[in-house]
Amino acid sequence: MSPTWCGATRKECIRPFAPELEHICGRPLGLRFDKKTGDLYIADAYFGLMVVGPDGGLATLVANEAEGEPFWFTNDLDIDESEDVIYFTDSSTNFHRRQFMNSCLSGDKTGRLMKYDKSSKELKVLLRGIAFANGVALSKDGMFLLMAETATCRILRFWLKGPNAGKFDIFAELPGYPDNIRRNSRGEFWVGLHAKRGPVARFLLSNSLIGNFALRLPISFQQLHSLFVGGKADATAVKLGTEGEILEVLEDREGKTLQFISEVEERDNKLWIASVMRPFLGIYDLN
Repeated sequence: MSPTWCGATRKECIRPFAPELEHICGRPLGLRFDKKTGDLYIADAYFGLMVVGPDGGLATLVANEAEGEPFWFTNDLDIDESEDVIYFTDSSTNFHRRQFMNSCLSGDKTGRLMKYDKSSKELKVLLRGIAFANGVALSKDGMFLLMAETATCRILRFWLKGPNAGKFDIFAELPGYPDNIRRNSRGEFWVGLHAKRGPVARFLLSNSLIGNFALRLPISFQQLHSLFVGGKADATAVKLGTEGEILEVLEDREGKTLQFISEVEERDNKLWIASVMRPFLGIYDLN
């Protein structure tokens, strides 16, 4: 925490981009409604898993640690309403959200996938050792759960039922860094890519020593991020089939309209598109 903000309070939470205040103001990343109750569950990067009732108001804490280890970077969630459980990710146990570049470049593999039982209030770690655990989405039949492993540009599949229950495999390898995953009504999955994986990023991620050296360079976060994404602020969304096959790719290669996509939600034949780094909501008509 910067010494300048040691005495900061939530009254300072009025600036549009203030990473140094995130631990005070909170940083919601994943949002899901429980359709049975109307409750909105929130994965906040700093405060943990939270919930606010259908009438709104102040969110209350559901969980901020698992098996005695605090959450450092709560990221995304999905709800299995038939089982009354919530699946969610903690991207790292070493780095906070405002340090996400450190997590990627240092070779950190402390991300976790967790399960919270709403009835028993039991919280269980399902998977550890993930390189930047990110977006989460249940399959339509509830057989498996998808999770973005951002630093490796992969989507992992964790089996919830059947002969492979409790095991995971690689569902898809992507050309860039996946953020959130959202299932459409047909059971397909939209994945927002933060950026494509270019030659510079491949070099920086090829060895943790190289990545850590880059983190020590006397450059700003913006300069480091620009280096990581190859100086490009483009936008890419990928639609995956039920077996991980790429069905469609949408791109704004020059970043003229959209940049750094974090989530793609399909509703009523439209795509609602958001960014974790840009203050916009994009709408793409599929007709």
